[in-house]
Amino acid sequence: MTEDRRQNYATSTKTSRTDAMNSAVRILANRDHSKYELKQKLRQRGFASKVIGTVMMECERLNYINDHRTAHVYISQLKRKCFGKRYIRMALKKKRLSSTAIENFLLENYPEADEHENAGKLLEKKRETFGREADLKKRRDKMYRFLYSRGFSTTVISDVIRHLVK
Repeated sequence: MTEDRRQNYATSTKTSRTDAMNSAVRILANRDHSKYELKQKLRQRGFASKVIGTVMMECERLNYINDHRTAHVYISQLKRKCFGKRYIRMALKKKRLSSTAIENFLLENYPEADEHENAGKLLEKKRETFGREADLKKRRDKMYRFLYSRGFSTTVISDVIRHLVK
């Protein structure tokens, strides 16, 4: 394709509402995205801001994008992978959801008991690895760092380690 034809082709796709909508549907077919993520992906594909705004409104009207549903699904995935609230909170902030919405989602979907249970599961999975450390203080420190890196709060970590390591 010649340079002139490429330029004309790129210009025509950047302003086409149909192309932008098709692109949005393809993006959303893979997984749920927040409004911010979808807007960014459409911008990366070179669509004009006016076209993106129209497509975003249409996607919201058709319930293709729903930040509440996206957050719920994402929290569920991260809970299954045994991540703590702190990690999930940071991940949701990256998706540009509001802080109050994030806190509400976490209260609804991730009770304190689940966080304790997930931390316990992780330590059970790693029991053999941590058990190799003969020094009790070093073992506890390793467990603490591991759980902290997975996003658990210091309170939860202390409780779980106190119950599991004696």
